[in-house]
Amino acid sequence: MKLHFPLPSNKAYDVVGLGLNAVDHLCVIPHFPEFDSKLKMIDFRQQGGGQAATAMVACQRLGLKTRYLGKVGDDDCGHYSRKSLEDEGVDTEGVVVVPGARNQCAFILIDQNTGERTIIWDRDERLVIHPVEVPRNIVCSAIVLLVDGHDAAASVQAAQWAKEEGMVVVMDAERISEETVELVSLVDILIGERHFPERFTGIPDLKEALVKIAERGPCVTGVTLGEEGALAFYDGKFYHSPAYEVNCRDTTGAGDVFHAAFIRALFEAWDLKCSLDFSNAVAALKCRDLGGRAALPCFDEVLEFMARGKRRRVQREQREYL
Repeated sequence: MKLHFPLPSNKAYDVVGLGLNAVDHLCVIPHFPEFDSKLKMIDFRQQGGGQAATAMVACQRLGLKTRYLGKVGDDDCGHYSRKSLEDEGVDTEGVVVVPGARNQCAFILIDQNTGERTIIWDRDERLVIHPVEVPRNIVCSAIVLLVDGHDAAASVQAAQWAKEEGMVVVMDAERISEETVELVSLVDILIGERHFPERFTGIPDLKEALVKIAERGPCVTGVTLGEEGALAFYDGKFYHSPAYEVNCRDTTGAGDVFHAAFIRALFEAWDLKCSLDFSNAVAALKCRDLGGRAALPCFDEVLEFMARGKRRRVQREQREYL
């Protein structure tokens, strides 16, 4: 199940990400609060977040040269979000500061016992990226384009240019809008959150839904499944990669960095099995600390972890659809 994606060699960057950035306010709590109650936090952190932005930071940590395309507000959070990317070495030439706009932010409640999180977020409508605002020179400066589909019309424009350039287009599939069908047809690799396949196709069977999505264009269709790992369909076959065991403090951003790791695997020309295993390992290591970025590993650390790491067992009730 070797992945066959020719990578253009005449590009200045490895990957460019188009999509969300945010400032995450991470609150660790002993349990989910009851209505009309007060609850003392156990820990609190502020950290850069957002699907595409966090994926670019993860790619950078894994040894790739990255750029980020998006909008930030001109408030303190906007400045923080952009600086958090620049401090990691991510190129931000394509970042637009919107006068008077509030940057996207999220308050994330993290269960102390499980690391699972609940996200409360807000995004100023002025931060929406429109197709006419997408700079073609920045999109086409990389080998791989990552889109998260939140500004789908802009993502369609970027994906069209990327395809003309022979770039590989990867989609972190979560949000569905009226442009999503067209966007999916332009994508080479689509990996969604666990509910995306059914919501997009209307088909409750996970495997059937992934096959249906593949019929629309993507060569690889997959889904992240948290503690159950990841499942992908490629070249007429399915592969399930079990998750790695880790002392989980927080799952925030695990899906974002999974996509980053899968992109990193493309540069190694690995097969699907190894690519998914590597991506699961990166996502697991991220969960060691709060937020999407604090515990991001480097490439060699991931390989060492894979060599000694234990995998989670698939429960009997999960085997049928995996």
